Amino acid sequence: MITVTNRIKVKKGMAMKMAPNFAKPGPLQQFEGFEKVEVLVSTQFEEYDEMSVVMYWASKENFEAWRESDAFKETHKRPAASTNGEQAESPMLGSQIVVAEVAASVSK
Repeated sequence: MITVTNRIKVKKGMAMKMAPNFAKPGPLQQFEGFEKVEVLVSTQFEEYDEMSVVMYWASKENFEAWRESDAFKETHKRPAASTNGEQAESPMLGSQIVVAEVAASVSK
């Protein structure tokens, strides 16, 4: 099993507003090997908030199939421009993807 964590820096005060969008039901849940997604929010930083979107996959191959799919591309496309033709300013400041293998785990 692997985890794929998208560590997303966002404008201060935006993480809690954005977090539910990353856990909505959708095509992700139908993909082979998908286990679950968790969204963690850190507000301790002065300049930004950080969301860690943690996806659990049975294998890296399952994740790669999702990442290369049309469903992935559709879910990650930018919103259309407004009526005046301008893109809304994104609250996202940057992101980093971290892929890790689950080496040990304990549950209640």
